[in-house]
Amino acid sequence: MSTTAKQATFKKQLAKLEAHRRDPEKVKMLPREKIRIRLRCRLCGRPRAVYRKFGICRICFRDLASSGLIPGVQKASW
Repeated sequence: MSTTAKQATFKKQLAKLEAHRRDPEKVKMLPREKIRIRLRCRLCGRPRAVYRKFGICRICFRDLASSGLIPGVQKASW
């Protein structure tokens, strides 16, 4: 329940940020509101260690990479 609620608030914050970027005069946003928006993992909702390029956290990334579901990524061995 809490993860879905956090995802919902995150989407609202992102929508407000996008509206602010399109027309800053119409939608006012304080600088601290911009900073408080945290990227979240698209799969599990984790707020920390999210890779921007993939949009998922390090844990989900490792699981998907180990399963071979991320093209071009393989486990390092030397």
